[in-house]
Amino acid sequence: MKTLEREHLSRVAALGCMVCRRIYGPHDPGPVEIHHKRAGTGAGRRSSHFDAFGLCIEHHRGNTGVHGLGTKGFVKHYGFDEANLLQDVRDLLG
Repeated sequence: MKTLEREHLSRVAALGCMVCRRIYGPHDPGPVEIHHKRAGTGAGRRSSHFDAFGLCIEHHRGNTGVHGLGTKGFVKHYGFDEANLLQDVRDLLG
């Protein structure tokens, strides 16, 4: 991984979980896992490190997370999708 990508992912992680941020508003972020946007990628392929956002463990791979619910189930449950969360990151990072 290139230094620029590492620095970007570090800034993304510092924002905290983007789902929690949408639900609870700005707050002290806890630990996150980096999630790479799945929509628009082929099977078994990961999107760019610049198309990633932070998710807490529950919202990443828990029962109510993007991997637990699946991409379509996630949208149905929350009313927003990965593209919305990625745009939130881009807005916050400028």
